[in-house]
Parts: sequence; structure tokens; C-alpha cells
Amino acid sequence: MTPGMLEAEGLVVKHGSSRALDGAALTLASGQLLAIVGPNGSGKSTLLRVLVGAQRCDEGTVRLGGVPLARLSARERARTLTIVAHARSPDFALLVRDVVALGRIPHQGLFGATGPGDGAAVERALAATDTASLADRILGTLSSGELQRVHLARAFAQGAAIVLLDEPTANLDPLHQLTAMRLLRDFVDAGGAAAVVLHDLTLAARHCDRVLVLERGRVRADAPPSSALDEAVLAEVFRVRTRIGRDPGGAIDYVLPLEPIDPRPHQGEAT
Repeated sequence: MTPGMLEAEGLVVKHGSSRALDGAALTLASGQLLAIVGPNGSGKSTLLRVLVGAQRCDEGTVRLGGVPLARLSARERARTLTIVAHARSPDFALLVRDVVALGRIPHQGLFGATGPGDGAAVERALAATDTASLADRILGTLSSGELQRVHLARAFAQGAAIVLLDEPTANLDPLHQLTAMRLLRDFVDAGGAAAVVLHDLTLAARHCDRVLVLERGRVRADAPPSSALDEAVLAEVFRVRTRIGRDPGGAIDYVLPLEPIDPRPHQGEAT
């Protein structure tokens, strides 16, 4: 298996008469940080669930390292691919350190025997995500932002070559938003691959190599930020007027939403 290569084509997920995904496709290679953006209900979370094998698609194929995802066992997938979903308030009393250690399960031996590298991987993940001071806290006592960072730590402890993240910067203060994006940038620069759902278009533009714009389950754009985040595209897809600031080289400095073009929602919009 070629590490860090995820491919999907022709993905269709039907919800009754509507389609959450309608022919979506992407590739993700080692060393790439991909932002997935789009309005609410455009299929972003559905796409991540299909890519990780948590949701079946009605049509299309996902390949991990050239192998159809359906042919791989759950353990084989988890050693290469992981997802950080929305952080929800837990209803159980686990310590933070134990939650982060769950990321090591795909690497453990028979009957869950831990290896010499498991503890070190957990400590590195705690340190990288600024959660070491929370290690002995009960998960249910954390704020939503702290909980989000703990789940990010679990993903890093897993040691997968590909990380998929669903709004990892939600509920984080500006410092930890930037820190999370820097962690992902360092991860891909070291040979990993990451796809991240974002609502903050400035974070997507400043930190990611490519931006995939979803509209009603279809890929509207998949290109470097300077091309994908175009005022005309954003106006049509998000129905807002924006101001985009660019540096002398044409790279985007910021994306500032100014006003709605049409506040009325589309009819039959996918969720």
C-alpha cells in the first residue's frame, strides 16, 4: 500500500429523492493539506464519513493506497487513515490520557497488549496539542474547545498517514485555531496528508495547499486557494459578497464576508 494516498471518484449518497453527494471526487497525496468548504448542507461531513468508510455510498469508489477501501479490514484502515469528527460532550468518565491512548488500539498486539512506543506516542500527542496539562482530567469536565484538542491529540497518537478532520477549529479561540492549523501544516510537511472541513475561509486560504468547494454535493472547485476562492464562486456558492485581500504575489491574505446576496435557503438542500 502506498502511504498517504486517498482517492475517490463518482461518489453518490442518496437521501430519499435528494443527494448528499452527487458525483464528488478528490485525491489526497502525501504532503498535501486540503480544505473542504461549502455552505451548510453541502455534503462536507458526508464526504468525510464516506472517505473513512463510516458511511456507504450508493455509487462511486474510494481507494486507499490504490486498494478499494471495502477490501481493507477496519484495523488496516485505522493504521493509515483516521477521522476527527465533531467533539460532543461525553457521557462517560474517562481520563483525557486514556482517551488519547485509544488512538493506539490499531497498533496494539493480541488482547490489546501495549508496545514500548505507545506511551511515548501518547505523550508526544498531548504535548503537540497543548493538552498535557489536561491529561488527568475527566473528559466530561472539559470545555468544548479543550475537548476538540483532546480528540486532535488522539488522532495524532494514532500515527495514521492520513487524517480527516471535521471542523477541528470550531469552538477554539484564535490562538488554538492557528495552533491547530500549524500542527496540521507540520504534519503534512513531514509527509502526512490531511483533509479538513473548515468554515473559516481565511484559515483555508492561508494554511492549505488546495481548497475543494462543495455545492449541493458536487465539487464546484478543487484548486489552490488563490483560484478556488474567487469572489464570483463564493457569491454563487455561499450567496455572500466578499472582500478578498491578496499579497503582491497574488496569495490570499484574508477572505471577509460582507453581506448576504440572497438570505433565502435553497429548496431541497442536502444535509
